[in-house]
Amino acid sequence: MSETLSSVLTEAINDEYKACALYRLVISTFGEIRPFINIVEAESRHIEALLPLFKKYGITVPEDDWNSCIEAPSSILDACHLGVEAEIENAEMYDRLLDSTKEYPDVQDVLIQLQRASKENHLPAFQRCVERGGGQGEGRGQRRRGG
Repeated sequence: MSETLSSVLTEAINDEYKACALYRLVISTFGEIRPFINIVEAESRHIEALLPLFKKYGITVPEDDWNSCIEAPSSILDACHLGVEAEIENAEMYDRLLDSTKEYPDVQDVLIQLQRASKENHLPAFQRCVERGGGQGEGRGQRRRGG
């Protein structure tokens, strides 16, 4: 196991922790709104996808202390903008991490899957959120009316 692999996996899981913490805070601040309720579950699955790589390569899983580092956005629209930024940064991070892990095909497979989910699912969902001005469906897909 290389120091590079340890750094890659640690950066990847910390980025997923951060996203999960942000999206959970949005939900606790503004309620069970989409796309946050869907994407926070996906971020948890991303963390779960990374954990077997830590085990396989004998790397210590970093503690998730992101809940204490995240501030709530001031509005749902701001939260949607933060989601767009986070998912763009996430996809760019995975480009860089993929370049560093070419000798680990199993790691590459996981990173590619996570990047694909970010680019093809999460980013478009947050972009739609921004386009709607932050007006989201409630937990069951209903749209808010008015404010």
